[in-house]
Amino acid sequence: MATIKIKQIGSPIRRPDKQRQMLIGLGLNKMHKVVELQDTPEVRGAIAKLPHMVAVVD
Repeated sequence: MATIKIKQIGSPIRRPDKQRQMLIGLGLNKMHKVVELQDTPEVRGAIAKLPHMVAVVD
């Protein structure tokens, strides 16, 4: 299965708790951290809900 690299570009400070939980669920907790996850609809949905805090890295 394909993988996708995600980088945290925004801070969770002053963000709703739900968005913080989504970042932790993606494995992100520090600025500029990059994680590699399976490319699933669930991961794509989380990325779509946090476009101001995460970016897809090539």
